Amino acid sequence: MDVIETIVIVIPTLDPDDRLIELLQNLKRRGFYKIVLVNDGSGIEYDRYFEIAEKQLGCIVLKHAVNLGKGRALKDAFNFILSSYENIVGVITADSDGQHTVDCIEKCGIALMENPDSLILGVRNFDDNNVPWKSELGNKITRKVCNFICGIDVSDTQTGLRGISKDFMRELLSVSGERFEFETQMLIATKNFCKIKEIPIKTIYDSKKNHSSHFDPIKDSLKIYKIFGTIFFKYIFSSLSSSVIDLLLFAIFSNLLVGWKTLYYITYATIFSRIISSLYNYIINYKFVFFSKKGKRVAGAYYFILVIIQMILSALLVTVGVQIFNFLPIMIVKISVDTILFFLSYHVQQRYIF
Repeated sequence: MDVIETIVIVIPTLDPDDRLIELLQNLKRRGFYKIVLVNDGSGIEYDRYFEIAEKQLGCIVLKHAVNLGKGRALKDAFNFILSSYENIVGVITADSDGQHTVDCIEKCGIALMENPDSLILGVRNFDDNNVPWKSELGNKITRKVCNFICGIDVSDTQTGLRGISKDFMRELLSVSGERFEFETQMLIATKNFCKIKEIPIKTIYDSKKNHSSHFDPIKDSLKIYKIFGTIFFKYIFSSLSSSVIDLLLFAIFSNLLVGWKTLYYITYATIFSRIISSLYNYIINYKFVFFSKKGKRVAGAYYFILVIIQMILSALLVTVGVQIFNFLPIMIVKISVDTILFFLSYHVQQRYIF
């Protein structure tokens, strides 16, 4: 079976223009006949486009009475396809604004057939001369943030051209996100489910035509960055609550052990409190911060090795820092060192442990 037989094309659209019909006609000429179009609350003046798509070009049209967002449009299409088609590999999602050519759509379809265990991303080249500087800057910043916060390194975080398998479609039905932020949530959902494979595609930007884009650079960007912020806030909460527990336990153990006939009761209190607070931190990070599916023993072993290394580095760097920056209070040096180690620890846990 070839790509035409095993792939369904999904096109969510709002207030389309002639570019939608042109894309559908080109898909039909290429032989694609399984096409699901989602009318995401377009006005009645756009009905003629959907009538042409359905009656003349044989597309299936799903309709939202009001605009519910791209994420909801995609999930409704996935649900329909999973209920209606059996012998398919998956879907290719494409935009209706002329950015995705039939060649690129077919290219991603072939890639999905060859890599059904991967999310296929049709990625644009943002160094191309015809890319608006705002789009280039926005994508590069989002790439860096997504890589650091989520441990996902892709070259085009917001591409609408994606190849999604049946199994991953089913998984995505329960993933949050109703508008453009759903595409970011989709990337995050791959962490414990499938790989990501990038396919270079043509980079098409026409400043005269792209006025119809429904991506709000402020509102939709805030929703995307809210996702990143929520993930990192969980890590901050986990770390701060662990520190509080560590201090409380240190105070308790210090009082309990102060009567021992030893000068090392502070050392013992430090070790006991750190073991318990680290165990708490590990559990919280494993279950609620990184949602890890790695083996608990392996992840735990690596985590506690990291804790020991971080303790040694903190002591060493603070000692050296106090000698070099002897004009600064020791607490300033310690806070600076531990802040750097805090971010490094997050990166190591995100990328290698959980």
